Amino acid sequence: MNSLPARADSDFKQVDLNLGVIGNCSFNALIDRHGRVVWSCMPRPDSEPVFNALLSGKDLGAEDTQGLYDVTMEGEVTARQTYEDNTAILVTRLENTMGAVEIVDFAPRFNRFGRRYRPVAMVRLIRPVSGTPRIRIRVRPTFNYGSEGPVVTHGSNHIRYSGARQTLRLTTDAPLTYVLRESWFKLERPLSLFLGPDESLTAPVTDMTGDYRVATAAYWREWVRTLATPFEWQEAVIRAAITLKLCWFEETGGIIAAMTTSIPEAPHSGRTWDYRYCWMRDAYYVIRALNRLGAVDIMESYLVYLRNLPTVARDEHLQPVYGIGLESQLLESEITALAGYRGMGPVRLGNQAYEHHQHDVYGQIILSATQAFFDSRLLRPMTLDDFHALEVLGERAYALAYVPDAGLWELRTKANIHTYSSMMCWAACDRLQRIASHLRQDERAVIWGQRAGEIQEKILTKAWNPQIGSYASVFGGGELDASLLQMAEVGLIAADDPRFGATVKAIGAALHRQRHVFRYIAPDDFGAPTTAFSICTFWYVDALQRQGNKEHAREIFEHMLSCRNHVGLLSEDIDPDTGELWGNYPQTYALVGMINAATRLSRAWGDML
Repeated sequence: MNSLPARADSDFKQVDLNLGVIGNCSFNALIDRHGRVVWSCMPRPDSEPVFNALLSGKDLGAEDTQGLYDVTMEGEVTARQTYEDNTAILVTRLENTMGAVEIVDFAPRFNRFGRRYRPVAMVRLIRPVSGTPRIRIRVRPTFNYGSEGPVVTHGSNHIRYSGARQTLRLTTDAPLTYVLRESWFKLERPLSLFLGPDESLTAPVTDMTGDYRVATAAYWREWVRTLATPFEWQEAVIRAAITLKLCWFEETGGIIAAMTTSIPEAPHSGRTWDYRYCWMRDAYYVIRALNRLGAVDIMESYLVYLRNLPTVARDEHLQPVYGIGLESQLLESEITALAGYRGMGPVRLGNQAYEHHQHDVYGQIILSATQAFFDSRLLRPMTLDDFHALEVLGERAYALAYVPDAGLWELRTKANIHTYSSMMCWAACDRLQRIASHLRQDERAVIWGQRAGEIQEKILTKAWNPQIGSYASVFGGGELDASLLQMAEVGLIAADDPRFGATVKAIGAALHRQRHVFRYIAPDDFGAPTTAFSICTFWYVDALQRQGNKEHAREIFEHMLSCRNHVGLLSEDIDPDTGELWGNYPQTYALVGMINAATRLSRAWGDML
C-alpha cells in the first residue's frame, strides 16, 4: 500500500476517516495516520468505546482531548503509515529534524494450546529509527461512553485504568513516571506496551510482545495464503478480506456491519447510526464475498450464529438485525457526553432497525446457507434437518413477498412493497428448490419451484413501469433505487434481458454522478441524500460488466480504488464532489463491493501465465 504523503503535524488535528484498523476477531481499534488510537470498544465491538476521541468533537491536537492513546513526537512531524504485508499489523513512522520513530500496533491472534488465542488486548511497540527523538505517551481511556474518567493506580511495571464495569492494565517497560505524567522524554531504546485486561503477564513484556508479533504475522500470512485472489488488484482484495474478517466476532459467529457508531453519512445530516451489530443482509454479502475467495471458515461460523438465533427455527417475525451475542433488543438512545464526529451529533447507541419489518432478511439467511449444502470442504455440511429449518423461513418469505415493509434502506416512516424485498423472498424460494433437488426431496423441490415462479412473474410484472421504461423501487412506483442492480446478480432476471438493460441505463442516468452511484435521490426521512453509497457504485460496476461494458466498468472501479484511504479502506459513503469518506467505517458493504468487482473484472490467471 502506498504510504501517506508527508504533511505537517498541524494537519493531524482534525478528525477524519484516514484510519488504520487493527483487531483479532474479539475487538478492534482504529488508529489515525499519526499513530493515535481514537476508537476502540472493549471488551466487544459493541461495548462502550474506552477510546472515543473519534466522536469527542475535539481536535486531536488539543491538550484536553480525552479518549485517546497516542505517542507524540516533539516538534513538527511528518508521518507515514502502512500495514505489514498480508497482515493486520499496522506500522506508523513519525519523523522530523530530531530523528524518526516507528510505532507498531496489533492485536494478538494465533493458535496456542490447541485453540485460538485472541485476547482483548493491543500491543504497541515503539522504537527509535534515527537521531534522538523526544516522545510523549498519553493513555487516556474513558468509561461510560465518555462521561467518566478512569481511576488510575499503578505498580512497579503496570498502570491500571479502572471504570465502573472494567479495568484496563498497561504493562510496559517504558518509564511509568513519564507515562503517568505524560512527560516528554528521549527515546533511546525500544519500548513495549501491552494494554489489556487486569491480569499479570506470565513473561517479560519485551519477550512476550516480540513473540506475539511474530506469531500474529505468521497467522495472518498463512490465512491470506488460502485465499483465491484474482490476478489483478490482489493487494486491494487482500486488505479488504483481512478487514472483513476483523468484522467477524469469532466467539459467536456474528458479523458487525462496521466498527463505529454515529459517523454521519453526510455533514450535518443527522444520519448517524450505530452499525456495531449483525444485520442479516450485510452478513450475507460478507459471506458471499469471502466465499468467492475461498474463505469458508467464516461462513461456517456465521451459520452457527444463525442456528442459535431463537426466532430462526420458529414461525415468528425475523428481525433484520441482532446483537453479536444474539441480543434481540437494541434500544436506540443518544449519548450526550460525546459531541460526535467533528461535533456532528447525535451519537447513537443501539439501532431502532431491530423493530423494523424488512422482508428481504428471509432470503438473505437462506442465501447465506445455500453453499453449505453443496460444499464438500466444510467440517459441518448442512443436513436435511437444516433444510427443514430453512423451510420455516421460506414459508415466511412466501407469505410476505408482496407485503409492504421498510425496505433495505430502512426507511423509518414509510412502508411499501419494495422490489428488492420481494426479490429476496423469491431468492429464498428459488434456493430452497435447488437445495431440495440436491437433497433429492423431489416433492419439496416442485413446491418451492412453483412458489419461486409465482413470485418471479409477479415481480417482473408489478415492478415494471412502462412510463419510465425501467423497473421501479416499489411495486407500482416511479422512482429508482440502486438495489435494482441486484436483479441479475441473484438470478431473478437474465443480464441480457432488455428490461434489465433499460433499468441499468435508467439508473446510470438518474443516480450515477461523477463516477459514483447514489442509493436513491428522492427525499427520505432526513431529506435528499447528498453522498453516494459506496456499494451501490460497485453494484453498478457489476451490472455494466454483465452488460458487456467491461471497459466502462473497469474505469469506474479504478476510480473507486483511488477513493480508498491511505491504507486501502472505504467507509459507507463518499462525497462525489470532494472524494471525502463519510459514514461508518470501515464498512463491510464497501469492502464486499471491492472484492466482488475485482474478482469479476480481473483478467484470469490462466490467461496471464
